[in-house]
Amino acid sequence: MAEARAVLRRCDPVLLGSLRDSESCDSEAACMVPYLTGRRQVQKVLGRQLFVVDSMMSLLEGLQSAQQLVTQPCPPQPGGVARSRWKCLKADCRSVTEETETLLRSLQDKIQQIHSRRQTLTELIQRLHNKKEQYEQLDESLLKAHNGLQSCDHQLSQLRPELEVALDQVTRWRRIRDELQGFVSAAQDVMQINLLSFNQSELCLELRPRPFPDMLPNEPETLKLSITWSHNNRFTMQVTEGPAGLVEEGLWGRWSELSSTLLEVMQRYLTQFHLLSEIQRLRSSFAIDWHPAQRLLVYLKKALLVCHLEVEDGYPTRGRTRLLSVRRDGQPLEISGLKPLRPDLSLTDWLESLSVHPLL
Repeated sequence: MAEARAVLRRCDPVLLGSLRDSESCDSEAACMVPYLTGRRQVQKVLGRQLFVVDSMMSLLEGLQSAQQLVTQPCPPQPGGVARSRWKCLKADCRSVTEETETLLRSLQDKIQQIHSRRQTLTELIQRLHNKKEQYEQLDESLLKAHNGLQSCDHQLSQLRPELEVALDQVTRWRRIRDELQGFVSAAQDVMQINLLSFNQSELCLELRPRPFPDMLPNEPETLKLSITWSHNNRFTMQVTEGPAGLVEEGLWGRWSELSSTLLEVMQRYLTQFHLLSEIQRLRSSFAIDWHPAQRLLVYLKKALLVCHLEVEDGYPTRGRTRLLSVRRDGQPLEISGLKPLRPDLSLTDWLESLSVHPLL
């Protein structure tokens, strides 16, 4: 390559510049054609120089002395045989050059295909890398799900005993419900009881008992009860709708005491209804005022004469009434002379007696 640059520098510097341009190309495929074209021109120049050197060597071999070189005339022009040979070589060189150019173009196409396939392979590798990351994430998710499933199985095995206990408790509750329904069915034969609602911890009843024979003909006010029970077979009973003051803070006890507690509430309800009915009837004839919290009846006989009567719990069946005080113009009067002949006077008896008593 150094000898070729030296020959071009002496013979044709322009060709040397094209050779340098061909060497400065970045792409191997793009520089191949200029490079081979320059090589062809270099070979043509070298062929000319070699032809001249060959002619000079032939001439020098035929001379006998240096004087003969000076005196001998110029050699004739080359004959037709050499020229024909040169043309054949030129045609062969052109054919080889065209074949080389065809191969170069084919090589360029293949290089372009290689680049395209390389790009495709790079994209496929990137997709494969992404798929690998997705598979790793999926594998991690599956591992977490498997661990969670094992944890759930462990918790489920721990909860099975609690479930068995809960099922036993539900069985007991169902048995209590059946017993309660039997109790309600039996009680409906004696009194009017409506079952409003029922769940695992609360029972709501509506009571409308039959009044006593000596009561007023109107029906008692509806009494609604809420009964809740705990796990230790105890209950709490409260009045949700009915007369005020019937059950102040609720009743509680063991489950076996529910029947007696219901009867107690019913008794209170009937006696209070009897008392309220009697007070309502007396208001049409006397100026009275009832204080349920103190169970005190105030009777205003005259403008300055006030009588106070106490009504015991359980009236009229078990409790009694008694005169507490009589005040005239705010001053208490002696009530020893107002004591009744019978100790079991009703409110009506007391008011009728006080209204006509000669000392008042």
